[in-house]
Amino acid sequence: MNASPLKVSGTSNLDRSLLGTGFPYNIRRTGDTNLDHFNHFALRVQGIRRCGSAALDLCHVAGGYLDGFWELSLKPWDIAAGALILREAGGMTTDFSGRPLGLSGSQVLATNGIIHDEMLHVLRSPTGKGEDGN
Repeated sequence: MNASPLKVSGTSNLDRSLLGTGFPYNIRRTGDTNLDHFNHFALRVQGIRRCGSAALDLCHVAGGYLDGFWELSLKPWDIAAGALILREAGGMTTDFSGRPLGLSGSQVLATNGIIHDEMLHVLRSPTGKGEDGN
């Protein structure tokens, strides 16, 4: 960017993280709204932003402006370029189970790599909390 390589942030824990997310265009008609995940993360992080463009959010993680990003129900054109840019900048992408990210876009988790396991833990937990209540 402007002749400088992109590099993910060095934020090392979730409670100091700034995250991005989005919501499905059909939020009023779908059962999978992302609102539960949003609520769980809102109680655990510094802040959450909603840009409206998954591709831009992925690039914001790549540039270190966001520490992580998650979203549901995306299309390949929403994630393909941004996921590549993020990986080239040192970040990590998976689905919510920790499997390598495919282009189906049904579940996308993208991070600086450092907070990835913490975000996976929140996404997998029905309450968004661990066994210790955090």
